[in-house]
Amino acid sequence: MQRSWKDNLFIVLAFVMMGILFYSSSMPYGDQSMTSTLDIWLAGEPLKGLLSHIEFTYAGSPVSVAAKGYIGFVEFFLRKGAHFGSYFLIALFWFLGLRNKTSSLSLTALLSFMLAAGYASFDEFHQGLTPDRTPLLEDILLDCFGAVTGVGIGWVLTDYGVTGKRKKKWKKPVVKSTNR
Repeated sequence: MQRSWKDNLFIVLAFVMMGILFYSSSMPYGDQSMTSTLDIWLAGEPLKGLLSHIEFTYAGSPVSVAAKGYIGFVEFFLRKGAHFGSYFLIALFWFLGLRNKTSSLSLTALLSFMLAAGYASFDEFHQGLTPDRTPLLEDILLDCFGAVTGVGIGWVLTDYGVTGKRKKKWKKPVVKSTNR
């Protein structure tokens, strides 16, 4: 009974994360902008010299301190970290909630990943319906990478737990027939 309760709690946590993301995706970018807070916290622009050497393209747009400004550059990484982390948690919670409800860990991993990836696609579609938001395939791929990482961590936790030793797999006893 205890195990079932914990499994269900993880499933509820997955739904809670999905609800938080749905609410977040319903907000225009301007309502979510962190730039004014970052302006205060990072007023001295720490590490600007180091960060100014980083430059790449994401979804066809340049990402650098020169292109986005220091605060915009930091906010970009915070937002993309939130993408990764949110789907990491969704997939991890699904994995931990479903691992005792399916016939194998492989099936649990597949279901957990598919639920997270499917929701990532829905979430980007939902963002496309929200003013001042842009759905990006690159964000879905980032979300999927977070989901794969979450499933992997879930699998390791299931196999090794907190002890660091691999758990023994339970095997069905072989019953030999005495009839000849």
